[in-house]
Amino acid sequence: MLLVLTGVTAVSVALLAWVNEITKEPIAAANAKTLSDAVSAVVPGFDNDPIADKKMQEVNGVQYAVYPATKSGEFIGAAVEASAMGFGGELKVLVGFDAQGNVLDYSLLSHVETPGLGSKAADWFKKGGKGDITGKNPGTSPLTVSKDGGEIDAITASTITSRAFLNAVNAAYAAYAGQNTADGATGATTQNNVEQPADESAPADSTGVK
Repeated sequence: MLLVLTGVTAVSVALLAWVNEITKEPIAAANAKTLSDAVSAVVPGFDNDPIADKKMQEVNGVQYAVYPATKSGEFIGAAVEASAMGFGGELKVLVGFDAQGNVLDYSLLSHVETPGLGSKAADWFKKGGKGDITGKNPGTSPLTVSKDGGEIDAITASTITSRAFLNAVNAAYAAYAGQNTADGATGATTQNNVEQPADESAPADSTGVK
């Protein structure tokens, strides 16, 4: 019996390793296409390859991926990946900023929030949505929900997710501004005091950052 169980285990491990190997490249290719499509959506109009020009920017000990966009050699904005802890776990977004640091658009890359509630973040904060953040500049004033004294309408019955989303956007801006200040590409104001929320159950301060 021991030999049989050992044999079955060995075969199972070998099969899993084989499946992982043959699916690794297709999964990587699919993820790369998803990221490329997201960058194109949140910072349209570039003629360079933002993903190839990717830079890492550290803010408060956290590394952020910044994808600079240019057209005819002129900087037109950037897409920045950022994440925050929501109600159910990590919420990851890709935020597009123009050359002045205004929000162009965003893409919700992944989340584990409550279906039907937290998942509304994919559209709630887009142009025309109830919590529309397009055109807003987190460098002028950090984005916060109205419940915390801000001007952004939170997702109905999902304030924690809304706070997490806006924390991620504010963090993305801090990385964007920090990268561009270092490169001298734009006059966007650096906002280095944005932190990832450590405890979503804790009350937000006046900036919306826990």
